[in-house]
Amino acid sequence: MFFYVETGFSSDTHRLQFIPARREASHPAVTETQDDEDNLQDQIRRRRKTEWKRRQGGQTFLDHLIINVRGGNGGDGCVAFHREKWKPMGPPSGGSGGRGGDVYILPTPNLTTLSSIPKRIRGAAGANGQGTWQNGKNAPPTIIKVPLGTVLRELLPGDPRRAKDEWEAEEEGLEGLGPEDRRAKLRDDRWVHYPRYADDNINRDVFKQAEASLHREERARRWARKQRALSPINVDLDKTEEVVISDDAPLGTGRQEWLGQLVARGGSGGLGNPHFLSPINRSPKFATRGHEGERITLSLELKILADIGLVGMPNAGKSTLLRALTGGRAKTEVASYAFTTLNPIVGVIRVAEDGTFEGALQGERVFEETAIEEERLRECELSETEDQDQLLRSEDTSDAEQRTGHHFDIHETFRFTVADNPGLIARASENVGLGHSFLRSMERSLALVYVVDFSRPDPWDELRDLKDELEKYLPGMSDKAHMVIANKADLLGGDGDQKAVDEAREKLRRLEEYVKTEMVVKTADGERILDVIPASAKLSQNTKKVVRLMQNYVQQARTAQV
Repeated sequence: MFFYVETGFSSDTHRLQFIPARREASHPAVTETQDDEDNLQDQIRRRRKTEWKRRQGGQTFLDHLIINVRGGNGGDGCVAFHREKWKPMGPPSGGSGGRGGDVYILPTPNLTTLSSIPKRIRGAAGANGQGTWQNGKNAPPTIIKVPLGTVLRELLPGDPRRAKDEWEAEEEGLEGLGPEDRRAKLRDDRWVHYPRYADDNINRDVFKQAEASLHREERARRWARKQRALSPINVDLDKTEEVVISDDAPLGTGRQEWLGQLVARGGSGGLGNPHFLSPINRSPKFATRGHEGERITLSLELKILADIGLVGMPNAGKSTLLRALTGGRAKTEVASYAFTTLNPIVGVIRVAEDGTFEGALQGERVFEETAIEEERLRECELSETEDQDQLLRSEDTSDAEQRTGHHFDIHETFRFTVADNPGLIARASENVGLGHSFLRSMERSLALVYVVDFSRPDPWDELRDLKDELEKYLPGMSDKAHMVIANKADLLGGDGDQKAVDEAREKLRRLEEYVKTEMVVKTADGERILDVIPASAKLSQNTKKVVRLMQNYVQQARTAQV
């Protein structure tokens, strides 16, 4: 192997010659280092590919984001003098600047992703003061809406992802300046002068006194900023709040809306020249500029809030199960390849008083792969026959009152949410295959349900791996498990062969025995044995029992939280 090497330079051309490349890779130490680099590059390449795939098909789910937030700058004070007929030399009349807008982060249940949040957020600036004593208008607050369940963490100094605060940014702008230029820039950033009076103001004693007073105020603001940094923001936005008006409040007190968590304060407005009026300074020709808003860098981490979290290996049938429980309303992709679901999807289960849930009203509907159902939909759109609706929904109910939608609202008495989480693999707790991102979405669930592929030879091995990954990621997380769904049970003995049916029963017995011995959950009241339910999500078989048990788990968990 050869490559070009530049050996010299003349006025005409570069002189190049062939030199054989050194084969340093033959050395053992070099070979080991090269292998480590190759493995690292391969991991980065696979992670990029996975992130790219997560954003295909309109999926823009994000569960972790770093944002830079700046409060609004305060408006500048005004230098003006009152003028009217017969008063050519009126008093100072410059208004003060308005306050910059604060930045709040408000949790809302309507969002499910952080993808709509900008990475740079800046509050509105306050208006400048004007003549005839007109103060500038205060800027309105900036409210950034995030999904319910978002955790805010302020990045501390030393973190490479953290941006400079307002004081550090000012020092960066002064780098490379001489003492005189530095002093001139600092004054220009803090003071507003009457036209053609800048040099005259600097030499006056009253201005020097005002400048000293401003420096003392800045030192106080720096100290207050450092004190706030000692207790950085670390807030869990897992619920919304309402402002309650006290009974002792005066009549006519309006109901204030909760704006969320305050993360960056806006800067104060500058002072107009009337504030510097004194017995020895009857005509102040200077005012102050508005203060810069606070700068802060936040880490946003979204942990999905769902009552039930489905935990399983890739292609265990979690997406199909969620579609069966919601009657097909959950827009989740179903396919035969692994990692079809790369973003958590939350579905709402609506249950009537008699235990009937919305998905059961569809009858014995068959949930095929997404590509097959899309093909059926295209055929339905092209077809002009009378059974168009039947092809669209696979199976239609004879009673119009039993269809999904608003007709079910009058019967609904309980509802809960189920999260279809991406499949876990071995070493997911070590963040292999975006494992941390997937496990994070299960952390907030009130109860967990294992979903295993019952058609595989050893489904109990899947259970062991799933429990180990949950415990490695967060000790005690597997204690939230309440049920094991043996999905795809229709593939064993579904054709009626007695031998296949007996083998399926024996396999189910072994799975139940393994759960009783190896998957016992210890609670404060004793031990809890997980329920084992064979089901077929594709054919919607045994789903009513699954929903009934899930409803019991959610009711118990909600009662324990009160």
